[in-house]
Amino acid sequence: MKKKFLGLAIGISISCGCLSLAALAQPSNKPVINPPPTAKDWANLAKLPDWSGVWNPFVTDQDKQAKTNMPPWTPKVNEQIQFQLAEEKAGRPPPLFVDCLPEGMPAWMLITHNAMEVLFTPGRVTMLGESDGNRLRRIYTDGRQHPDDPDPTFHGHSIGKWEGDTLVVDTVGISPQAYIAISEAAGIPNNGDIQVIERIHLVGKDELHDDIEIIAPKVLTKPWKTTRVYFRQRARKFDIVEGVCLEGYFAPRKDKFGNDIYAPIPVDVGGNRIPPQ
Repeated sequence: MKKKFLGLAIGISISCGCLSLAALAQPSNKPVINPPPTAKDWANLAKLPDWSGVWNPFVTDQDKQAKTNMPPWTPKVNEQIQFQLAEEKAGRPPPLFVDCLPEGMPAWMLITHNAMEVLFTPGRVTMLGESDGNRLRRIYTDGRQHPDDPDPTFHGHSIGKWEGDTLVVDTVGISPQAYIAISEAAGIPNNGDIQVIERIHLVGKDELHDDIEIIAPKVLTKPWKTTRVYFRQRARKFDIVEGVCLEGYFAPRKDKFGNDIYAPIPVDVGGNRIPPQ
């Protein structure tokens, strides 16, 4: 009896398998979500503004805006920011970006000190940063909408459209833990419900402006607008390089088997290296 039932089960499995394969072979009426780009799609890229090269942030202007264009923090948040600024001035900057977590949005665009590249492909603009190895933004320009319930990520879900030579980007779905920062030592988690609207465009030949509007009702009393400036570098020596978070906290060593390894360098509670005794 066992063999009979086993044979019947195998027969049913084979039949189901054949039916499944036959069903898969039938043409589907569902639209292709990500159709392959056409020759026309690639040709249309030539009509976009030239954002090639490496873009370095105008750090001096970032520092200036930290004093002249303070976000409209809620009173409770402002107390925390003022404490952070005082600690930074006293030489005890609070470590905001630690544990190899990405800076995320909007902090990346607000306070980065590192270069970035911008890549155009059909239906997408991709931003690559060199700092912590996790700087990757995908801005979809293929007409899609945001998901109804996006999974929160550090850089969020970004969709964009071209208005002339300006890329208008709308970003939602940002993790509540991602910072709104005015410096590497002063900022606050957005705490959820944040939306970032950007208008990215060239000003002159080698200057890129990111006009940013941040809507974060849990930490801001009203939307905050600011502009971040980037300058183009075309020389190959300015190519972005691999950046690995906390790599500077390790030193090349050999293990007991003679293998090349990285060994941790002792640091204090604030993350500063402990000098040799």
